[in-house]
Amino acid sequence: MERSGSIVKVSLIGIIVNLVLVAFKAAVGFVTGSVAIVMDAVNNLSDALSSVITIVGTKLAGRAPDKKHPYGHGQIEYVTSVTVALVVLIAGVAALRESALKIMDPVAAKYSVASLIIIAVAVVTKFFLGRYVRGQGRKLNSEALIASGTDAMFDCLISVSTLVAALISILWHLNLEGWLGAVISVVMLKTGVELLMRGLGEIIGTRVDSELSIKLKEYICRRPRILGAYDLALHRYGPERIIGSVHIEVPDEMTAREIHGLTRELMEDVFNNFGIVLTVGIYASNTVDPEIAEMKEKLRDIVGGYADILQMHGFYVDTDRKLVTFDLILDFKCARKEQIRDGIIAKMEKLYPEYTFAVVLDSDISD
Repeated sequence: MERSGSIVKVSLIGIIVNLVLVAFKAAVGFVTGSVAIVMDAVNNLSDALSSVITIVGTKLAGRAPDKKHPYGHGQIEYVTSVTVALVVLIAGVAALRESALKIMDPVAAKYSVASLIIIAVAVVTKFFLGRYVRGQGRKLNSEALIASGTDAMFDCLISVSTLVAALISILWHLNLEGWLGAVISVVMLKTGVELLMRGLGEIIGTRVDSELSIKLKEYICRRPRILGAYDLALHRYGPERIIGSVHIEVPDEMTAREIHGLTRELMEDVFNNFGIVLTVGIYASNTVDPEIAEMKEKLRDIVGGYADILQMHGFYVDTDRKLVTFDLILDFKCARKEQIRDGIIAKMEKLYPEYTFAVVLDSDISD
């Protein structure tokens, strides 16, 4: 609730500031006849609307899990970011239309000293607002706030260009209003597309952050008797809820009681230190037989001959059933995964005809 309240507070500040800027810029735009300033005011209005949407989305996302949504409602924040992107895109299209009309039928704007002062004040205001909102977004891990802050920084540059165009009009009597409005529109559209792609990416599911993946695996492998961590999969159900799974490799002489104690302690520590609800699976590792160690090295040599193979793990030999199991991670771009797997099995069967080989093709979902 503390995070939710902070996001709402920042969004309210954004709404108030943007509405004040809308009022002043719209007044200046209509008085001077400047389409660029009017479009800049429209952009600020879309920013205020975006903040309203962020508040609504944050409130909905903060609802507790229920029977129908056991993972909570956190992903509504990603839906919110997509909605904000659509608002920005609609505003950009409208601005582009008005700018095109101004280019085809240009009318010189009439600026006053007061209007220039208002534009200059808007530049400074937008700069500090954008820096504040973006900083709070990073602090609170809110994509919506980060996007709003970034958009505000763009708005600051747009307002600077509007001020420059006004000065050019006064000093050299060159009318750049329509063209400047078009540039502003393109920036708005570009920002909207970027926000849309980011929001849709989160909803679809993105790759595990490399820094988090590496840090978590290193943390897991620091524990005694854990020989490796593999198949890490993390799923975000909103910025504050991550659920995932991982396989750890342990010596095959460990008892069920020892494994139970190890995994329970590991899951608890990961949650306390990373806030991740983690399910832990097991890969057993042969740790005694030197012949099996030799077999594993020969397999590594064979696997090393394939550039598309990123990793081999989960190697285990069941000597009673004469069964060898292991997993292969291949590059997503590889189009011949099954052929590579079958080729490796054929080479190993030639070396060890008494064994059966079962190979699982894994996806490259984390570093």
